[in-house]
Amino acid sequence: MDRKVFGKKGEEKAMKYLKDKGYKIFANNYLKRSGEIDIIASDPKTNEIVFVEVKTRHGRSFGYPEESVDDNKVEKIIETAEQWLTEKNQEDCDWRIDIISIEWNNKEALIQHFENISL
Repeated sequence: MDRKVFGKKGEEKAMKYLKDKGYKIFANNYLKRSGEIDIIASDPKTNEIVFVEVKTRHGRSFGYPEESVDDNKVEKIIETAEQWLTEKNQEDCDWRIDIISIEWNNKEALIQHFENISL
């Protein structure tokens, strides 16, 4: 399967996971010069805006999916998130960055949600 198609499949799985947990999805694949945010949502429990990075892998031969989110990637997410917040006049709201890690094993997906990751 093509890498882009595989990544898109992971993002769709992540959005369904979040919706099932009551999250409201505001946007997906939000793209700016500074970077891209896979999913922008709100957490129904905390009312925080959540900027979600989705990492999808077939297995662990290259490590756990979440391990590929390095400090450089987090900095790009922060910069892009700040642009989205400014556009939506939400600069004063509470927000965080999460990672959703998806490992496909045959036809099943193992999903892990890491909340409030930081540098």
